[in-house]
Amino acid sequence: MYVDVHCHLSFPDYDDDREEIVREMTDAGVRLLVDPGIDVETSRKSVELAAAYPMIYANVGLHPHETSAELSTDTYDDLARLATAPKVVAIGEIGLDYHYPDCHPHRQQDAFRILLRMARTLDLPVVIHCRDAWDDLFTVLREENHSALRGIMHCFSGDADTARRCTALGFMLSIPGTVTYKRSLLPEIIRSIPIEHLLTETDSPYLSPVPYRGKRNRPAHVRLVTEAIASIKNMTIGETAHAIAENAAGIFGNCRLTDA
Repeated sequence: MYVDVHCHLSFPDYDDDREEIVREMTDAGVRLLVDPGIDVETSRKSVELAAAYPMIYANVGLHPHETSAELSTDTYDDLARLATAPKVVAIGEIGLDYHYPDCHPHRQQDAFRILLRMARTLDLPVVIHCRDAWDDLFTVLREENHSALRGIMHCFSGDADTARRCTALGFMLSIPGTVTYKRSLLPEIIRSIPIEHLLTETDSPYLSPVPYRGKRNRPAHVRLVTEAIASIKNMTIGETAHAIAENAAGIFGNCRLTDA
């Protein structure tokens, strides 16, 4: 019983074979998939996809790359309306990404703060994207902290100290297919973090695990991520999958895993 907590199945990459991909993931034992939005339009598509399939849920969000231009209040109003849909389980993906030279950090931070406050108002967890911006991310989280703040560090790529800081704030770490890469630092981090703080994702269509690296990723491949974590933790695959499913159900309060 596998879970993929971050998969862009609503992206155009799957327009030609989405039904086939859903059948494949169901046959592979994936019982829960969360599809995140990165702007208003993709958030709307995520909501529509979640309405169409019992095992799929949606996130509504604004990727930091989508904040480089000035955003109107209409953008945030539209996201807030979408976030009230029945199968929306989080605000995400949101966060900070300073990887590119024209990243506009202050605009990213302003948008991040607005979306954190939206999550607080709606009592939803957040799904955070962070790349090359951990210091500022922790500053914003500290300044915007509140008793209900909770969520996931999506596609975690920090070091062991960063991992501990995230879990100390109550965040779970979502592990992608990069855990299977030869030079990945994730095995060391996974060994140091209790299974109660871990989740699995594919980030499809990106970051395919070995042996599919370089090809379009798909949610059925979350099994390989789960197997990698099980091996690192010296647990059975069944124990690992069960623990991660429990973690997902805990963080996404109104979702349920479908039966086979």
